[in-house]
Amino acid sequence: MDLMQTRWEQVQAMVQKQFNKEKLPDLDAILMLIGINELGKVKAAYTKEEKQDLMHVAICHLLSQEGYYVFEGRDVDGWPHWVPVRSLPKLTTKEQETLLKTRIIEYFGL
Repeated sequence: MDLMQTRWEQVQAMVQKQFNKEKLPDLDAILMLIGINELGKVKAAYTKEEKQDLMHVAICHLLSQEGYYVFEGRDVDGWPHWVPVRSLPKLTTKEQETLLKTRIIEYFGL
């Protein structure tokens, strides 16, 4: 097993333990968690649209570390917004997943 996979599993285990879940969280669940953290507001339930927006917030934040987005500010409701500053390269689904997992590992300091 490679180092990136080992660290990804450490992130999953840490989140699983923190939230007392029975199964390991997947990529989408961890993106939602990051989105909620970046939004800074926790609700008991989110609409489907809000969940998509939270994952978008997380992706923009994570890819801003790669120079693809720049933080623009928050709207009147407190939602963070980023603007794209350069195009993402053409990546396969697996490469996109690896890029996000690498950024998530760094986000959690592992």
